[in-house]
Formats: sequence, C-alpha cells, structure tokens
Amino acid sequence: MSTPRLIPAPISLVFSEATQNTEAYDREYHQLSESDENAIQQWLKLAKARGETSDTDPVLLQLVVELHNKIDMLEMFLKDEHPTRISLTNEANINAIGFEHFSIAESLFTKGTTYYARIAMPVHPKRDVGVFCTALSETLAQFTKMHERDEKEWASYMTARERVLIREMKEKKA
Repeated sequence: MSTPRLIPAPISLVFSEATQNTEAYDREYHQLSESDENAIQQWLKLAKARGETSDTDPVLLQLVVELHNKIDMLEMFLKDEHPTRISLTNEANINAIGFEHFSIAESLFTKGTTYYARIAMPVHPKRDVGVFCTALSETLAQFTKMHERDEKEWASYMTARERVLIREMKEKKA
C-alpha cells in the first residue's frame, strides 16, 4: 500500500471501536447526517423543491436560515439543553488529512480495527460529522462510511487547507 498524501490540519476527534455499540453508533451516524436536519432547513428544502425560492437571493436565504439556527442554539444554551451524543471512549487530535484518510498525533488505533468517530468540522456552520473508519496503522485511518454531504465538505476543507499552506510557502519565499 502506498502512503496517502496528507496535509497538516488541526481537527478534534472522538472515537470508539465500532463493535462496542454498533446499533447506537449507526443511529447517531444517521442523526448527524443531512437527513435529520432541523425544521427550518427541512422547510427550506421543500420550498426550494416547489420553486418558492426562485425569486430570492440564495446567499441571503442561507444567512437567514443560519441566523435562525443561531437563535435556536442560544435558546438551548439559555435553557441549559445539550444535544444528546453517545459517549465515545477516546479523544485525539487529527494532525493531517487526505481525501480518504487522516492521521492522529498519538498511537491510539489498532491496525485493522473499525472505529466510529465524531469529527468536529472547523467550517461554517460548525458541526459534528459522524464517520466510520478503519485503522491502517496505529496513527493512520481510512474512511469506510461517510455521508455524501460530509464527503464534499471534507474535500472542500482539505482543498482550503492546501491553499492556505501554498500561500504560506509563497510568503516565506518572498
């Protein structure tokens, strides 16, 4: 197996062996997906499908939806409510990413083991992404199951990180 191309990226990760609580991990994985969006996002999706948003600026509409989500988050904070998440046994920092791989700083994986993980994506809006991955070494893992929207977000984040690194290298040379 050739070594995948990885670029530095600081991301937080929590994970557990997938065999510990398979049904609960699968349930959370689907809850974190785009199919379980909140009510305003579902309404917007239906309105777009019916063509009711054709005369509206899509950026402005998305900003209004995000504002609504922020108000919901503030309301949850004031009521001291927290989204229910499954407790995962390990925490790690991802130090490098690829399109289908990531590596962590510490040797916490067991080669060949499948894990369920929650990645705190550093994009707007911030959200957790549920994934299943298989350890290729004690520090390197490959995604085995990720939702399509999350794959696109991951790829665009990786591309953005590459651009930042290229810009930094150019600035150092100048």
